[in-house]
Amino acid sequence: MVYNEVFIDYDKFIIDEFEFESGDILNDVDVEYLAKGTPKYDDDGNMTNAIVYCHSFNENYSSLDNLYRIIGEGKIFDYDSYYFIFATSLGFPNSCSPSVTNLKHNFPKYTIKDRVNFKRQFLKERFNIERVHGIMGRGLGGYEVYTWACEYPDEMDFIMISGSSYKTNGYRYVISKCMDSILDLSDDFYSDVYTDSLSRMMVSINRLLYSNYFSKRMFQKMSNDEIDVLMDDFVDEGLFVDVYDFKFRNDAILEYNLEDKLKNIKTNVLIVGTDNDVYYTPEFDLLPLEDLIENSKVVLFKSSDNYQEYDEHPIIDDELKEFLSNIK
Repeated sequence: MVYNEVFIDYDKFIIDEFEFESGDILNDVDVEYLAKGTPKYDDDGNMTNAIVYCHSFNENYSSLDNLYRIIGEGKIFDYDSYYFIFATSLGFPNSCSPSVTNLKHNFPKYTIKDRVNFKRQFLKERFNIERVHGIMGRGLGGYEVYTWACEYPDEMDFIMISGSSYKTNGYRYVISKCMDSILDLSDDFYSDVYTDSLSRMMVSINRLLYSNYFSKRMFQKMSNDEIDVLMDDFVDEGLFVDVYDFKFRNDAILEYNLEDKLKNIKTNVLIVGTDNDVYYTPEFDLLPLEDLIENSKVVLFKSSDNYQEYDEHPIIDDELKEFLSNIK
């Protein structure tokens, strides 16, 4: 196959003014992004093949690297056929966030819808895109995808979501509420200095987050000593997360619930999950969606005993091909 020229664009774009749902406004807002592929246009000059990817809790624009099995030359999502846009979300480092703006605890409170509007405004101002071909997301990024499809149902041809849910409840609510309580215990949170106590808080929070890192079967197979070693590695990596970025992100998660809005979704929907996920369970977060969303399909696969590996499993190939063949 002969490929057309693949365009690669990595940069930071500045939005002159962004208004939050709360009415708060920030000026000169940074958006870190990567775009890669071959843009195609209709007769009116509108891009027709843009796909936006919304990254998970600890990722950013570079999450493109995690999708190497399905995105690239000769893959299901071929660079010759699609134009991918990966933008670091509102509230994350290197895009507009409490740490980058140095506003810390004074940063405007934001919602998942704010994160969606942040990307919508970026697409309009940077690429003149008001409607995309598709939106994909995983984990927390899936929250954005569901919200986008519920609030703006005419702005995409399809959505694909893996390892995610449409609301924060049950086990997820307990975990997020515990993390919120840990943050509220610190007298230094509202200080102008980033203290050691804030870093120690992130240690406790990362230990809680670790409880979702492996599959149920893997946790049962590991000895306590093995859990301790891997937990320490996970906690060390998490120390690079800014406590203010984390706090505002967690606040948005606590308020996330789209159950009453799922009926608004009009587009084609593919939802992928595993039989072994401790955080997003098939019986509560995935299978009910086939009855709650029209034109939706839920695909469950048997995961390995290690990570959830949504992007690694071969079932994705066949299901994606079938799903995309029905997208006009």
